[in-house]
Amino acid sequence: KSFLYRENRVTHYQRLFQRHDGLRQWVKTPRSKYLLTPYFIMMGLGVTGSVWGMSRMVAGKKTFF
Repeated sequence: KSFLYRENRVTHYQRLFQRHDGLRQWVKTPRSKYLLTPYFIMMGLGVTGSVWGMSRMVAGKKTFF
């Protein structure tokens, strides 16, 4: 099927996002875990690296290792 003649999925997604199941909005779709897992891994590594670097600078060491 082409882009013009595909089915209207508005009612499907409206039911999905308005369902009261205790999940956040960005976690409700089936693709969310594939999109959010790398995001949370990179976010965790970034925060960990920043805290590591700041603690090393407080200790007086200017290099990362």
